[in-house]
Amino acid sequence: MRIGELAHRTGVSERSLRYYEQQGLLASSRTPGGHREYPEAAVDRVIRIQELFAAGLPSRKIARLLPCLRDADGGPSELADAQLVADLTAERERIDRMMADLARSREVLDHVIEAADGS
Repeated sequence: MRIGELAHRTGVSERSLRYYEQQGLLASSRTPGGHREYPEAAVDRVIRIQELFAAGLPSRKIARLLPCLRDADGGPSELADAQLVADLTAERERIDRMMADLARSREVLDHVIEAADGS
């Protein structure tokens, strides 16, 4: 499929798809006319990349992680090493801290809203 179709099917801009290629996260072949062509599996790959970016992972960590995942089910791979596991554990702990901070902020806002509402 061409870049426009991949962008449409994944909701990701063509510019982002080109960036993913530049970062080594996504691969395409070229037609004789120089147009990018992607395999059907690229849809799952782009969705996975988006999920990892949404989790707060930078592209360099995503590039290390992607070869360790199967696109369709995200299962573990024998390519995952101890350092990658440690890095991902640290990322998960960072996200947990952010979630706790947000929960505390929400609680403070709830108290302020309650006080302002006179309840």
